[in-house]
Amino acid sequence: MPVLVITGTGTEIGKTVVTAAVAATALAGGRSVAVLKAAQTGVGPGEPGDAREVARLAGAVTAAEVARYPEPLAPGTAARRAGRAPVRPAEVAEAADKLATEHDLVLVEGAGGLLVRFDADGGTLADVAALLGAPVLLVTSAGLGTLNTTELTARELRSRGLDLPGVVIGSWPGAPDLAARCNLADLPEVSGAPLLGAVPAGAGALPPAAFRSAAPGWLAPPLDGTWDAAAFGAREAP
Repeated sequence: MPVLVITGTGTEIGKTVVTAAVAATALAGGRSVAVLKAAQTGVGPGEPGDAREVARLAGAVTAAEVARYPEPLAPGTAARRAGRAPVRPAEVAEAADKLATEHDLVLVEGAGGLLVRFDADGGTLADVAALLGAPVLLVTSAGLGTLNTTELTARELRSRGLDLPGVVIGSWPGAPDLAARCNLADLPEVSGAPLLGAVPAGAGALPPAAFRSAAPGWLAPPLDGTWDAAAFGAREAP
């Protein structure tokens, strides 16, 4: 798995923190890692973006962006409003391929959900994954409403012939409600893919050293971690 694409069911659900956890776990296993942000929006020149945040939390990763736009909008809209060229799926795939020649693992983080548009032609992160032939890890929220968006995204991936190795909950609450606890059993069913981790809410605020030490315990063995979905589900079961 030299390239792993990371998408989510929406915005502000923990994609960047999950990306950092995957990166930190891979680094702990002795692999070299690059993180590529396909399109960074909502930040100005010189301001830290998501790729740099991954590097801050995870450690010695190569952080890269294909494009950035100042307004916090979908990439295609942000590019149009800024009067700048949009990012194209082929550009993202080319950048990921180049990084893959120099690193053991390349993590390509999208913006928002799977079908957020990069350009006026309707290019998306799904197109990037198809060009790369890369699996797509799906980050989802824990609570009410997540089953619908998770199933829709999983169906779209499969309709395109893309591999969905699993789902990670991007922010597991300290005091989960009934919906969140039931979703531990329901998410694998609706997605047709295993639950591969649950990152605690607030993990991104941990000191980097603490984050790196804890990250393998949030992710399942297919992501090089030690998290046990069955044990976690039994402990949190309603």
